[in-house]
Amino acid sequence: MNIRYRAFPLHPETPEEGQSLQSLFGADNARLEGMLAHLRHTADELGLPFAARTMTYNSRLAQELGQWAAGHGREGQFHNAAFHAYFAEGRNVAKKEVLLDICRASGLPVDEAEEVLTSRSFAGQVDADWQLARRLGVTAVPTFIVGEQRLVGAQPYEALEWLVRQGRG
Repeated sequence: MNIRYRAFPLHPETPEEGQSLQSLFGADNARLEGMLAHLRHTADELGLPFAARTMTYNSRLAQELGQWAAGHGREGQFHNAAFHAYFAEGRNVAKKEVLLDICRASGLPVDEAEEVLTSRSFAGQVDADWQLARRLGVTAVPTFIVGEQRLVGAQPYEALEWLVRQGRG
């Protein structure tokens, strides 16, 4: 079974320079710190890197590059590098130079990546994924769907294994 990454419109209104998490969630410091503590705890349980964050960034262009990376057989590497840049390093994945660094780290041709960003040649594929997410009722990331079964949120290996087994009948 192959994993197919799909783009999701996670706060598409976020400006290129980013938005503070406090402003995004309308949360006071205590509530925001509680939300981040929960995310840190989940990341620790799953062995995922998670740095202190105060900002969120628009991932639209990263999603377009992710579609392009799939055509190069490097989708997984791209998504892992983008995850690390965003969650472990707190980098702004809306910025061209950050995205090109992610491509470099993923073994992708940077000159082609720059052309994809300039031409927005994968925008239609991302739009189609966003429409599919709406039709399927996806409201959070990650959402894992196999057949009619789904899991939402970061999941331990055992839960994902269960989902795959359910999908195989």
